[in-house]
Amino acid sequence: MEKISYLTVEGLKKLKDDLYRMERVERPAISKQIGEAIDKGDISENAEYDAAKDAQGMLEMKISKIKGIIVTARLVDTSKIDTSKVQLLSKVKIRNTKNNAEMQYIIVSDSEADLKLGKLAINTPVAQGLMGRKVGDVVDVKVPSGSVLFEIIEIASI
Repeated sequence: MEKISYLTVEGLKKLKDDLYRMERVERPAISKQIGEAIDKGDISENAEYDAAKDAQGMLEMKISKIKGIIVTARLVDTSKIDTSKVQLLSKVKIRNTKNNAEMQYIIVSDSEADLKLGKLAINTPVAQGLMGRKVGDVVDVKVPSGSVLFEIIEIASI
């Protein structure tokens, strides 16, 4: 049984757009590359053919994964997010107590994560350390390089 994926409307739309692009643009392009490699003759030692077949396999894995996420997706009503504690789809402002650096993240599902956009996957050490905590809490988060103390400054809905 697949695990449920909790997504925003925006996250589900992005997945559907990615799936459409992969099925309608990338898949035909790879098929064309395979056809062109076959047309060149012997495929037993044809690097172009092997590369195209590898790309096809990787693409089909991605398509399958995205379809699985879409099938198990549950949309979350962001207007009903409880802002008294950190949870999925919370916007959290934290401060590193050592260097006073402030950061703001939105806790999202793995499939919506994008650190450049401030979207932190729920399964990351930082997100896991923040889950269920409240404003004013100081959290000791275990990260690969050791541990970091973060103070939760603000929790809001997205």
